[in-house]
Amino acid sequence: MLNDSLYPKSFASDNHAGVHPAILEAISAANEGGAPAYGGDTATAVFERQVKDEFGDAAEGFAVLNGAGANMVGLALMLGRYDGIVCADSAHIATHEAGAAERLLGVKLITVPTAEGKLTPGDITARLGGLGNPHESQPKVVSISQVTELGTCYSPDEIAALAETAHAAGLYLHVDGARLANAAAHLDRPLRAITTDAGVDVFSLGGTKNGALAAEAVVVLEPSLSRGVPFLRRQSLQLASKMRFVSAQLSALLTNGLWRANAAHANAMATRLAEGVAGLPGVSLAYPVESNAVFAVLPEKVTKALQERYLFHGWDEQTGVVRWMTAFDTTPEQVDDFIHDIKSALTA
Repeated sequence: MLNDSLYPKSFASDNHAGVHPAILEAISAANEGGAPAYGGDTATAVFERQVKDEFGDAAEGFAVLNGAGANMVGLALMLGRYDGIVCADSAHIATHEAGAAERLLGVKLITVPTAEGKLTPGDITARLGGLGNPHESQPKVVSISQVTELGTCYSPDEIAALAETAHAAGLYLHVDGARLANAAAHLDRPLRAITTDAGVDVFSLGGTKNGALAAEAVVVLEPSLSRGVPFLRRQSLQLASKMRFVSAQLSALLTNGLWRANAAHANAMATRLAEGVAGLPGVSLAYPVESNAVFAVLPEKVTKALQERYLFHGWDEQTGVVRWMTAFDTTPEQVDDFIHDIKSALTA
């Protein structure tokens, strides 16, 4: 078992970060007295109103417990038993949710190889040849990750083009928004610019990776789909009895731009790290740094030496790519210490 005290800072995941003080305060405030269960409380009502303020009056927000659950509930709204999901081969639903989409939703994932984790309109149209063919799974949803699993971001125009292509073919557009805040901060745009205004139908709104304790949401923008969420949320084991504590976290993130401040800081720390290692002999960046993720190529001996002191994941052993993640609570000093140790490991 790992002894966390042996590691000065984890660069393995933003899930390793603590909870933002403002969110802890919101949880504590929600703990005063009793409240109706299953979302019938004031904190949930406030959060649901904030979703409309942020994403438009047609938006319906539903608090859930975790990101995989948010994806399953959101996707289930749009899929029939013989349908399929077009997604990047690196998508979280394809690689890190233990086959949940296939097992729980009973649908086929139609995966697409991508250079930087991003689908294009051509990727969608190239996989529509089986529409109407009873021998093939029917593409019904296009699912993208924002931020992608490779740390890259879709621009509003890129998402709008995907939405237009999907809708023209009778498909829905879903966004896995576990790091949606990081994308909006990088693009310097409001959250609705990469969701509502871009033509997205359903998306997940991540909180846990952005300073929350355990809080995600399903946001439905297509009105015809929202009716099924209460039932699917319950059926998918994503309806918390003491919902006020989940909603309070999401509400805190949507208050006074906390979501943006946390994400912008995490992004800035990743940029600081990337700039600190750029040009070092034996180090190169595998993908553009557009969020709070840095993908670097390191010599194997350097990776092993650094992992004796720091937590981070190897991404591709064959190419030597590793992933470094920063978070809302990563400090400049921690980044600078890491850069110093990377330089030392390169010259050892």
